Amino acid sequence: MLTLFFVDDLPRKVGSSYEFDSDDAQHAIRVLRMSAGETFMLSDGLGAWSKVKIYAVKKKSLEVEVIETGMQDPLEISFTVVQALPKGDRLKECIELLTEGGVDTIIPWSAQRSIGKAEKGIEKLQVTAREASKQSRRLFIPEVTDVANTSKVVELIAEHDLVLVFHESATSKVSEIITKKYSESAKVMIIIGPEGGITNEEHELFTSAGAKVALMGRPILRSAHAGLAAMSAVNALLKVW
Repeated sequence: MLTLFFVDDLPRKVGSSYEFDSDDAQHAIRVLRMSAGETFMLSDGLGAWSKVKIYAVKKKSLEVEVIETGMQDPLEISFTVVQALPKGDRLKECIELLTEGGVDTIIPWSAQRSIGKAEKGIEKLQVTAREASKQSRRLFIPEVTDVANTSKVVELIAEHDLVLVFHESATSKVSEIITKKYSESAKVMIIIGPEGGITNEEHELFTSAGAKVALMGRPILRSAHAGLAAMSAVNALLKVW
């Protein structure tokens, strides 16, 4: 698959020339050693894409020609993951994994037992999502929202067709919950608790609002890794994969 870069001013006219002069262009020149005649992909991060061919390599930019354009439609199902704040750099790792797993919206959550903080700021986490999107060749960059409290998460539950809270005390497997009843869900939310688990109060608030509590399996995963595992299972059960 062709290398992908994101640009704000995506060229869309076949045959037109475009100067690719961002930091990514310098990476393409100095690290990837791209040369005249090679092709790669540009995208606006919203589904639109252009296949371009290099015809000139400059010191800090690439002159390219647009040879093909298109638009990728979003999936019929949108995925939101509410991720309790993990400690240290694990939040960045979590953003990377969730992006690779196909999440559309990532909501950092300040749970009662969260010991981490979004110390680097949401803007930097959005950059992480953008970089992970390039690596995974996805044309839609997920949104990383501001940190939400539990009350906000409860409000959002009502806006989704299926909401799953993964918890080790659950008695129902995720495969037992996602039945034909939810096969046409358009908006899915997954809630991942902190390393110490969600509290009884949070559990009650979420289930009272309509969330289903699901068991992921016997092994207990790190909070930062659980979201990708959950996304994998849900994608398979909803036949997205």
